[in-house]
Amino acid sequence: MGDRERDKESGKFVEEYPREDFLRALEELGPAGTTEISTHIGCDRRTAYLKLQSLEDEGKATSRKVGNALLWELVE
Repeated sequence: MGDRERDKESGKFVEEYPREDFLRALEELGPAGTTEISTHIGCDRRTAYLKLQSLEDEGKATSRKVGNALLWELVE
């Protein structure tokens, strides 16, 4: 954890997986499951779920239950 990059001005940690990566993944993949998106980005499934849930809260993405998985897509 000590090797994470920090912003030079604020001293805060730089976001490792920016929300733009998730928006781009949804754009490239179309509707996709959490695991597929996490694999595409290269992050942990839980990280992807939390980022996607945040995008959904902002009205940028939507999810629907398909079987026992969530299918995510961009809001037009």
